[in-house]
Amino acid sequence: MSDHAVLHVKGRVLVGPDDARDELWVIDGRVSYERPVGARDVRTVQGWALPGLVDAHCHVGLDTHGPVPDDVSEKQALTDRDAGTLLIRDAGSPSDTRWIDDRDDLPKIIRAGRHIARTRRYIRNFAWEIEPDDLVAYVAREARRGDGWVKLVGDWIDRGTGDLSVCWPRDAVEAAIAEAHRLGARVTAHCFAEDSLRDLVEAGIDCIEHATGLTEDLIPLFASRGVAIVPTLVNIATFPRLAAGAESKFPRWSAHMRRLHERRYDTVRSAYDAGIPVYVGTDAGGSLAHGLVAGEVAELVTAGIPPVEALSATAWGARAWLGRPGLEEGAPADLVVYDGDPRADVRVLADPRRVVLNGRVVG
Repeated sequence: MSDHAVLHVKGRVLVGPDDARDELWVIDGRVSYERPVGARDVRTVQGWALPGLVDAHCHVGLDTHGPVPDDVSEKQALTDRDAGTLLIRDAGSPSDTRWIDDRDDLPKIIRAGRHIARTRRYIRNFAWEIEPDDLVAYVAREARRGDGWVKLVGDWIDRGTGDLSVCWPRDAVEAAIAEAHRLGARVTAHCFAEDSLRDLVEAGIDCIEHATGLTEDLIPLFASRGVAIVPTLVNIATFPRLAAGAESKFPRWSAHMRRLHERRYDTVRSAYDAGIPVYVGTDAGGSLAHGLVAGEVAELVTAGIPPVEALSATAWGARAWLGRPGLEEGAPADLVVYDGDPRADVRVLADPRRVVLNGRVVG
């Protein structure tokens, strides 16, 4: 499509869960609800249009071994884009992916910098591995390098005890989160287990990734503080395989991971019922494939979240949470068109008809 071409989206444009319009125009790469006068070279797309989907826990530039070359990062980003994911919160990556910002055909990325973990308490080559005395300095560094987020590793296996355990003392996370907030960044943390959650939430954290350790006694605390969770259920589905592989060496850890997996749906449903904000994230990168956003939305529905709310967790609500526009007048035209109404059946998300990024049809 040329720079002067106009795109006309007809059918149902889902500006919000209860705001469906008959048509949308894309003029100079931006959304308009006013018919352009004298437009030539008009291309029409028909179907059900949503704002570009959000994957709020994704790792572009990372695989199982650590950072990857730019051509691999590009393939990861393209895979997400073709699945309809047009906005990514990159929840930790050792790779410099700033070059993606100059590409109009790749998803927009909100970066959390590189993971910050305790020494020898995370996946090799992924994180800065430090001790508590250095936490504030490293959080400040990543807050300045990122796009308004910092990612901590809140718990991980302790080989001494053979189970998941807390990585940081309370005073260290309090000081680190305060410093991030002073610098204008929000903080999130990887947490599988139960024990790290109260300290992190009471210290002022903004989000918890995975949150499989969320228990009934902690739910009111999360709800009252407005702390969001990104459950990454497509990743939690791998827990039984991980547990089986470590059974002989770490039986306590394996049993713990199985328990967290078994109650995963109850955990997410209880969080949602209590008013805790829940958002879609796949944990793509590392060991998981990219392009799994539709599967994660379906998992939230399986957990008991109403379909429209699960859809909002990757569309309208997720964009608002991250401070990015949807399909408002004048917003960048990032949208996905489907053959059916995704509010009626979220499985529609697995088969985009057209993907429009920065006003151009790219898929």
